[in-house]
Amino acid sequence: MTGDGNWAWLLPGRVPTLIDAGTGDPRFLSALDDALAGQPLRQVLVTHAHPDHASGAPALATRFPGVRMRKLPWPERDTRWPVSWESLADGDIIEAGDTALMAVHTPGHAPDHLCFWHQGTRTMFVGDLAVKGTTIYIPPSIGGDLSDYLASLERVRALAPTRLLPAHGPPIENPDRVLSTYIAHRLERERQIAGVVSGGTSSLDAIVGSIYGGLDPALLPMAKETVLAHLIKLERDGRARRDGDAWHIIAP
Repeated sequence: MTGDGNWAWLLPGRVPTLIDAGTGDPRFLSALDDALAGQPLRQVLVTHAHPDHASGAPALATRFPGVRMRKLPWPERDTRWPVSWESLADGDIIEAGDTALMAVHTPGHAPDHLCFWHQGTRTMFVGDLAVKGTTIYIPPSIGGDLSDYLASLERVRALAPTRLLPAHGPPIENPDRVLSTYIAHRLERERQIAGVVSGGTSSLDAIVGSIYGGLDPALLPMAKETVLAHLIKLERDGRARRDGDAWHIIAP
């Protein structure tokens, strides 16, 4: 699920700032010490409360006493990690390194997901909004929302960034093309799922089997979440309804 691992971004300078907390791996903490070169870490900006982004907060708080842990609240999740979270909100301007970032609420992958926008270089730290070479997992069973995700992609596109710095994988230097491709892929998947349901396949498992035939069984839970995210969006858009475990497309 994390590709070639977690990427955390360090902004050194007047307010040494880490974007995302990682998982507390000792190798990460050692590398962070080296990168700080004796400076204390002042704050950690967490993009969202999934374990690969937030579970390292206690280790960082122990390593750097007094460090500020900051994120948009997700109360049901934030209590998993016993640190003193400070709340961020959409539009907040945050001193970081020798510059300032703006918090941009981009829900979809998670309800508390934030990106951090640097206007001067038109660079955005995007957490799990985008990853080079693959699509983003939207899990409705733990707060994912496909409608919100598509709106978040459009919001970021409207800012016209020139570079995205994700939490998994290398920088994305062609943001508009990547984000446009994401949107087109989701809409095509939506059409595919609607077509399968219109053809009489109504249970979630059967829809998944039709869309993802031959998929590695280990990936089926993620595929099921993906299809469910699309069905919920279709239902919200007034294009589908469910009767118990059965889904139906509403004819226009």
